[in-house]
Amino acid sequence: MSIRKKGTIYLNKELENWTLKKIFKASSQLIDKIKGYCYSCTSFFKRNLQVIERYTLPAMGAIWTERNKYQKWLKVELAVCEAWSELGEIPPKALEQIKKKASFSIKQIEEIEKVVKHDVIAFLTSVAEKVGKDARYIHLGLTSYDVVDTALSLLIKESLEKVQKDLISLKETLKTEAIRYKKTAMIGRTHGVHAEPITFGVKLLIWYEEIRRHLQRITNALEVISYGRISGSVGTYMHLDPRVETFALEKLGLKPAKVSSQILQRDRHAEVLSALALLTSSLDKFAVEIRHLQKTENLELEEPFTKGQKGSSSMPHKRNPVRAERISGLARLVRANLLVALENIPLWHERDISHSSAERVIFPDSFILTDFLLHETTNIIKNWIVYPERMKENINLTRGLIFSQRVLLALTKKNISREQAYQLVQKNSLKAWNEQLDFKELIQSNTEIRKILSQKEIEDCFSLEPYLEKIDYIYEKVLSDED
Repeated sequence: MSIRKKGTIYLNKELENWTLKKIFKASSQLIDKIKGYCYSCTSFFKRNLQVIERYTLPAMGAIWTERNKYQKWLKVELAVCEAWSELGEIPPKALEQIKKKASFSIKQIEEIEKVVKHDVIAFLTSVAEKVGKDARYIHLGLTSYDVVDTALSLLIKESLEKVQKDLISLKETLKTEAIRYKKTAMIGRTHGVHAEPITFGVKLLIWYEEIRRHLQRITNALEVISYGRISGSVGTYMHLDPRVETFALEKLGLKPAKVSSQILQRDRHAEVLSALALLTSSLDKFAVEIRHLQKTENLELEEPFTKGQKGSSSMPHKRNPVRAERISGLARLVRANLLVALENIPLWHERDISHSSAERVIFPDSFILTDFLLHETTNIIKNWIVYPERMKENINLTRGLIFSQRVLLALTKKNISREQAYQLVQKNSLKAWNEQLDFKELIQSNTEIRKILSQKEIEDCFSLEPYLEKIDYIYEKVLSDED
């Protein structure tokens, strides 16, 4: 294109616009072509706009793809068609054709939805095009959320079953580690300060019992969400035979809600998110403990540090608990999503749609994150590095102060008041702490105490063995009632 000197700015602008249009058109054609070749991946990339691929494991990620969602919708529609056929409303040959031909195109659904602004209508239009004239029997008497809510229950149920399986794996891992370190003494800490000796195994046994409670919560959540509804626009079966609901839901492995509006009530869904939030909060708790125990000044265990791993871009010596920190960070998202689920409970009248947009995010994200966190936690515990010798060193770090209660109780058995005994022990413990002296030696050299306690009685106060005597009892109490 020749450009005259006069009007150069205008013509240059024209050239620029023409070039940009060409580039934009070519880019759009290329994008459409890529979409056409790998359209099954498109929903996956869209899915990752919420939880990024970094935290999406294949099995759980596959449950929450657009394709699987539409498959569940189709499964509900076909179950309803079978129910109508059982009641004589759909001819057997028509049902046969529907089941044979029913399918959908995600690309087509998205194109139709751009126009109709309704994803269920877009889905039904795509299915109808594949089925042909018998498509008039599909969605007979239904409203959108007969399909969407029932399908959502199927997706959540499938996801909870996956979480349940992962939880059992974590539970067994914790049991193995708890038994391995049953008598491995370490210092117990309250307020972050050395308290009295425990065993590392008992710490893990507490986690084990906690996970057992979470398994029960997930089981309860499964029961609560294993319901569907196929009862029409406001739940009154106006254009449906209630037997359709009974037949279809039984085929889908769900139970009918005893009563519903246009939707299943959202307290069910909030209970599911509550179970996930509680579970991931415990995983966060475990991670926080790992992070504390990996501090340089404690160093009683470390999360796995694999070959070739680097801890810092600037400090080559660093071995940071980055995986445990990541668990703590991502658990916050699941807890935050619970608040959204609670906000979804109060809807207008028989239903508004304010919950729908939020649920497209909170359910996939919460399940994908919970799945990831369970796998991370289990892997860390299976492969962590435990330092029993350092645990012993840390027991002695306060030079015997952790035995102060044993001395206190020994004195109270000698007919002196608890207050007097407390003052005697505290006076010596503060001296030991402030002057960095050995607490046992101070007790042995204290004239008042020596008048009350013999040398052997003092020695007994500083023995580690009594702290381990009831460990077997604790284990028996926890493990004896296993299913």
